Amino acid sequence: MQTLFRFYGFSLIFTLACLGLGVWYGWESTGTLSGTAAMLWIIVVLSVLEISLSFDNAVVNASVLKDMDEVWQRRFLTWGIAFAVFGMRIVFPLAIVAIAAGLGPIETVNLSLNDPQEYERLVSSAHVGIAGFGGAFLAMVGLKFFFDADKEVHWIGSVERFLARFASLPAAEIALLLLAMWGISTMLPDEEALTFLVSGLLGLVTFIAVEGVSTLLEMKEEAARLQGAVVRSGLGGFLYLNILDASFSFDGVIGAFALSNNMIVIALGLSIGAMFVRSMTIHLVKQGTLANYRFLEHGAFWAIIVLGAIMLLSAKWHIPETITGLIGAILIGLSLWWSIRHNRKEIAD
Repeated sequence: MQTLFRFYGFSLIFTLACLGLGVWYGWESTGTLSGTAAMLWIIVVLSVLEISLSFDNAVVNASVLKDMDEVWQRRFLTWGIAFAVFGMRIVFPLAIVAIAAGLGPIETVNLSLNDPQEYERLVSSAHVGIAGFGGAFLAMVGLKFFFDADKEVHWIGSVERFLARFASLPAAEIALLLLAMWGISTMLPDEEALTFLVSGLLGLVTFIAVEGVSTLLEMKEEAARLQGAVVRSGLGGFLYLNILDASFSFDGVIGAFALSNNMIVIALGLSIGAMFVRSMTIHLVKQGTLANYRFLEHGAFWAIIVLGAIMLLSAKWHIPETITGLIGAILIGLSLWWSIRHNRKEIAD
């Protein structure tokens, strides 16, 4: 119990603070006990959904974070909180509305508080662009893991070995993504198709840019090591993790409007979930879970590919978040079970 509190203690305190703010806001805005309870319930449901939908995010975060030193791990848990909680759960939907409606920041905040239906409509109207950007970025994250010629451990053997063989073909994963984006765009109206393709290309360029920055930083660090310097930088991984978190957040922010169109309620619920995802990430790193369960990482990256594909397809068809979360949970659960079975077999041998 003490170990769990060490990892999740701050998240629990943050949760209590958010629920306290929810009670205060609910009473101030409704003036009734039933109205306050209903608002609090939505906050709890949103936080649980965010946590359940983001376990694959935590596993992938841990796979990057385990190679970073403790200083950058702490910075991800602290500085990254401001980006994930304040930036993606509050500023991001406000920025969408401000751009879509041509409003200033103060007018946008007033709209979100005083006309939540119009605020929801404007955020939802940007879904095609968000689906293109987030789907492309997440798809590239997942594909890069499997298009790796040096990859030796395979979970779904025949498929993963086939993809690894194609890794020697330059930009094969990019070609696959571009074909998928083009195919989806042909099913959209002309204006939406253009938005979708441009957004998808920006998502792809963002992924390449982050990978480029990470590679440059790694090259500088390696050069410093050869000269005998002690290198403990994790800036490239830090940038990559925050952009990855942002891409995971897109779908959750849009999907939250299915439960509420109140900006404050959505921000409180999703922020609780974001905090627990970070705690789960640190827990996975410190406990060495990825090393103990060799296929768990594979399940998470397959879940990311599925999430990226669903986000891309959502530009045309609405796919409930529960389906997305269920598929991710099944993939991660199967990879965990496969890992446990592998460990038992090794012990038996």
